[in-house]
Amino acid sequence: MTSISLRTIREEHASLAAMLHSLRVMLDQGPGDEPAAFFDVMRAMLFYIDEFPERQHHPKESRWLFPKVAERAPEAAEALAKLERDHVGGEAAVRELQHLLLGWELMGDVRREAFGEALRRYIQFYLDHMRLEEAVVLPAAQKHFSTADWVEIDAAFASNTNPLAPGRPRDAVYDRLFTRIVMRAPGPIGLGG
Repeated sequence: MTSISLRTIREEHASLAAMLHSLRVMLDQGPGDEPAAFFDVMRAMLFYIDEFPERQHHPKESRWLFPKVAERAPEAAEALAKLERDHVGGEAAVRELQHLLLGWELMGDVRREAFGEALRRYIQFYLDHMRLEEAVVLPAAQKHFSTADWVEIDAAFASNTNPLAPGRPRDAVYDRLFTRIVMRAPGPIGLGG
């Protein structure tokens, strides 16, 4: 069974992976001749990660999906414990990145490497996190959940308003964020510069 919540989670993971890839590309390209635009786009991308995955996606996984998987698939307990630890530390990690980016912007290139190292670690951490969910948690849910389980979880995930999900209407506030990123980021990420 392919539920709304499974499709939503996978779409959100794909959007987040694309954003993480874009952050890495932006970091590699650097500010170039337009530092104001560069830092603006980087801040917007980190804000997206803080605003959407940390405040919508993870809380719903922790509240609805993970407990049900723990109940139905005890073999996933170790993975679930790690994922919950990741969720607890995720918001602080992205806030630290925002702080390090601001340090680079205000203090200059002397702070660039600290941001770059932290961003590369964060990207790897997040990609590993999503891989674990997709390799252990989602298959366990598919194997063990009843139709009633899916109805409950689908209802929780149906209200997500991921501004980057394909084919979904975007909330006006998130649409502004998405438009800002796309219009100001240089190619191949966006249409700017």
